[in-house]
Amino acid sequence: MIASVSGVVAAVSPDGAVIEVGGVGLAVQCAPGTIAGLRVGQPARLATSLVVREDSLTLYGFADDDEKHLFELLQTASGVGPRLAQAVLAVHHPDVVRKAIANADTATLTRVPGIGKKGAERLVLELRDRIGPIAIGADGAGGVVGAVWHEQVRQGLVGLGWTAAQADQAVAAVAEKATGTEPVPMLLKMAIQLLGRTR
Repeated sequence: MIASVSGVVAAVSPDGAVIEVGGVGLAVQCAPGTIAGLRVGQPARLATSLVVREDSLTLYGFADDDEKHLFELLQTASGVGPRLAQAVLAVHHPDVVRKAIANADTATLTRVPGIGKKGAERLVLELRDRIGPIAIGADGAGGVVGAVWHEQVRQGLVGLGWTAAQADQAVAAVAEKATGTEPVPMLLKMAIQLLGRTR
């Protein structure tokens, strides 16, 4: 089991990164929020979870152990695979997910693409007793705090290879559309989609 990887970031893409560890480049699938914190040529440490399938070995990477533990816990619910578990963490901060499950807040859970009302109810039913402690103030942890997200999204785009000018343009365009409740990973995704059209 590969619990974490530490090394130099060799490459970054919209859905993952390559971390060079001892001369070997490991491809790691990451949510946009994790990718935003990576820079090519810079050292990085990611908590990881190895998902073994008959036809593949996929390494999922996370900014910290808390995200990784929640990713693994979500997969113990019926009907939740690694892609859906990662989608949950791309949309919500771990504390928001815990609070939603603990309070049976299916509306928050159904904001994740791929989770309907029944899926959200199943997550609550199966994970409520195992979700762990809820952080105080968790309701706002995954949201946008003032304009802090501007710099995070900008850095994420520059890290993915766009110029500072392109990143500024995309951030400005996203700011016009943002409601002020989206988590940073979702805003980064919106910016990537906008830039994808103008490339």
